[in-house]
Amino acid sequence: MAAATVAGRNDELINRDLIRQWLLWGFFWVLFAPTVGVVVSTKFNYPEFLGHYPWLTFGRLRPIHVNGVIFGTFSTLFIGLCYYIVPRLTGVRVYKEKLGYVLLWFWNLTLVAGVVSLALGYNQGLEAAEFPLLIDILLWLGLLGLTGQFLMTIARRREPRLYVSLWYLIAAFIWTDINWALGNFIVPYNFPGINNAALHGLYIHYIVGLWITPAGYVLMYYFLPASVQNPIYSHKLSLIGFWSLAFFYPFVGIHHYLYSPIADWAETISIITSMMLIIPVWTVLQNFFGTMIGRWQNFGGNLPAKLLITGSLMYLVGCFQGSTEALRALQTPTHFTDFVIAHSHLTVFGTFVLWALGGVLYVWPRLTGREPRSFRLGNWGFWLITVGISAMGLVLTAQGLQQGYMLMQRVEWVDSLVSIKPYWWFRTFTGISMDVGMDLLLLNLLWSSRRRS
Repeated sequence: MAAATVAGRNDELINRDLIRQWLLWGFFWVLFAPTVGVVVSTKFNYPEFLGHYPWLTFGRLRPIHVNGVIFGTFSTLFIGLCYYIVPRLTGVRVYKEKLGYVLLWFWNLTLVAGVVSLALGYNQGLEAAEFPLLIDILLWLGLLGLTGQFLMTIARRREPRLYVSLWYLIAAFIWTDINWALGNFIVPYNFPGINNAALHGLYIHYIVGLWITPAGYVLMYYFLPASVQNPIYSHKLSLIGFWSLAFFYPFVGIHHYLYSPIADWAETISIITSMMLIIPVWTVLQNFFGTMIGRWQNFGGNLPAKLLITGSLMYLVGCFQGSTEALRALQTPTHFTDFVIAHSHLTVFGTFVLWALGGVLYVWPRLTGREPRSFRLGNWGFWLITVGISAMGLVLTAQGLQQGYMLMQRVEWVDSLVSIKPYWWFRTFTGISMDVGMDLLLLNLLWSSRRRS
């Protein structure tokens, strides 16, 4: 009875309409950005597909897909879920809630403007920093506004201790505020040549490791215990994971530039810290799987938990792949191949987008008071996503290794493309499977029955 009373009191602290609007915008990006990815992958086998119009060429669609997934699909869902998590963990309503509506439209309309500008050919030319300078400034202001709103809420909290999700939330926003200025305002205009490449390598990995990763941990540490009704396995492990991530990740970014003019000592440090990332990865995964102890018997019927745990399995595979590919011996055959793309899809989509979708499946019925209409429909969506991303990771890994070893044998580059062309067919089909799966999940949420939960 006491637990129900506390839960009811916490439910009174959230702004359902604000969260719902953030998540609806997130749904739009879920439908849009991955679909662009399918179009982009189709162009590998059919370069002329939709290529008669400049705004539909590969060079313009690819950055739309990358930025749309990172800052649209994942980040928008994450921010919307933060408006659910923060009040419940602090015991107070979000600071200046009306500002959340302003930031909602400011953030998403700026992203729309950024997509349009990329389609028109305005591009800074740096991966994950392609948006024109004006768009970057506006998005940075949006991030600063969100940071201030959440930090003020946490500062006014009634609970004296900080749950681990709030640790990661604070870090994600502060680190990204700094990194955004570094990668978009300072590096492109002040550091030429190889220094630009090295610093950009840091920036793009900070987007993954100091924004997406801690943001994903926010969701997992909150929604996994909540969805399976079990306390987190170990608070001490969560702190080890936090501080090891903070210590090792800042040096990782240069590992994509081995065998380059960048100093050997810098490359070696990036290799060592890339291997050391196994510590935070395995630590948090031990925490997640430990949380499931005694709860596996009900796992099959728990869609949020299935997405969260599947994302954790993808995280285990993808991060092990990412750490080992930083080794010089493995990077020799994999550099500039789709082996790297397999790693990025297994982590960004297979892990973090799945974690965000798991959080959405948990929150949406609690916002609307209505259960999803069909478990079967949602389960079909889950399996299409899981099979799609698993097959994509396997296909791209095999393709990258094949091409890499062919190039090491001095096969002509064009001949290597001919041999790996069949893999690109499977890449497109797996992307379609993932897209259809996400569509079914969202349709199941939006097409809810009128029956109150």
